[in-house]
Amino acid sequence: MPNISRRRLIKTLAAGSTSLMFSPNSLLAATRPKKTKLGIALVGLGYYSTDLLGPALQQTKHCYLAGIVTGTPGKAVAWKQKYNIPEKNIYNYENFDQVANNPDIDVIYVVLPPSMHREYTIRAANAGKHVFCEKPMAMTPDECLAMIDACKKNKRSLAIGYRLHHEPHTIEYRRIVNKKLLGKVTKLNCAAGYRDNRTNHWKQTKALGGGVLYDMGVYAIQGARLGTGMEPLEIVSATTSTTRPEIYKDGLDETTIARLRFPGDVMADIKTSFGENVNFLDIDCEKGSINMAPYSGYSGLKGKSPLGEIRFPYELPWQQAKQMDDDCMSIMQNKAMLVPGEEGLRDIRIVEAIYKSANSGKSVKLNTVSDTH
Repeated sequence: MPNISRRRLIKTLAAGSTSLMFSPNSLLAATRPKKTKLGIALVGLGYYSTDLLGPALQQTKHCYLAGIVTGTPGKAVAWKQKYNIPEKNIYNYENFDQVANNPDIDVIYVVLPPSMHREYTIRAANAGKHVFCEKPMAMTPDECLAMIDACKKNKRSLAIGYRLHHEPHTIEYRRIVNKKLLGKVTKLNCAAGYRDNRTNHWKQTKALGGGVLYDMGVYAIQGARLGTGMEPLEIVSATTSTTRPEIYKDGLDETTIARLRFPGDVMADIKTSFGENVNFLDIDCEKGSINMAPYSGYSGLKGKSPLGEIRFPYELPWQQAKQMDDDCMSIMQNKAMLVPGEEGLRDIRIVEAIYKSANSGKSVKLNTVSDTH
């Protein structure tokens, strides 16, 4: 396996490729026997794959770790030994497209910097594989649409890695809101952030999809959307800032604050930060408030409302295992994904509008366009 560093890979990818939209192998799956467990290959073996997805795939019931894609030979050796991965199921970024010929691998899970999501989602779909893609879905709405189109063209499923849609605390507060058990939502306040002291991660690199709004900000946007049960009509105001310009440079946001207007003039204030440990969701309703803190961590979530405590204890990496099991069951049962590409697209449209508002100092209306072209 060639020694391809992440840095070299990223530089190579910057040039782009016009061949992404062509599908050499979109009908392979039609000839495969029906499976009871799906094989997943992880693309990118950073922290999230190493500490969460890899261990979670040892707990899943409907899928298993079938393969890996990495540009670092040392990681390939370590993962092969730890998880007993066959040599034929280990790929690098140069021979990745050969995965089309491997029936062991049903799903490609893209766990790369956001700037690479579009390319590897499209290449995976063109190879006849279903795709799970980590959040944020992509850098722009157009990239999201290209990913959705590629999966539809190849008749492959696309799911975005929004684990919270699958977990019980989120399901419960959404039930209270959507059934109006406390009446209508009147306002919302949500914040998601942590102190990130790294200086050279992709989250601190603009070209790779850095900035807090793309990362933790998606949780705050999701909190506002799921907590109101509605879609925003307007970004009323937004600001971006940094207290560490030596790290968050080239216009990158360390902290972003925004106010979103929803139907019925319901206002949602959101905050996201790489400079502050904060995580809560307060949903004010006509008959009381739902208070979740923390609301978007990997474990230890809890909340309360006039209807009682919201508490479902579990340990790492339960959320990730549940998410992958649910998504694989949807594939095997030929059902719609709980979090399809269109859901990721909605958030990236909001991200784009928040940045536009922050840059202009003006409100920005959100177009009520469909999730397709």
